Amino acid sequence: MDRDIRLKRLRFRAWHRGTREADMLIGGFFDAHSAGWSDADITLVEDLLEEQDVDIMAWAIGTAVPPERYAGSIVAALKALNYVPIAR
Repeated sequence: MDRDIRLKRLRFRAWHRGTREADMLIGGFFDAHSAGWSDADITLVEDLLEEQDVDIMAWAIGTAVPPERYAGSIVAALKALNYVPIAR
């Protein structure tokens, strides 16, 4: 499948998770980091988005340990949380 099509599908899936919190966390992560992803990173994120939102959010905020297959740079970037705008 074409890289651009994969990214468009991923962006939709990242921003349509089911809750506003998950949309902001996962969608914001996608928007902030997807431009620099390799094909292997895209495949890993495709797999990651098959996981439950509560699990992804727990890995991002550090309340749960991610499975080893996700415990690399993707989850490290997800944990940074510097891509979620906070209203003040």
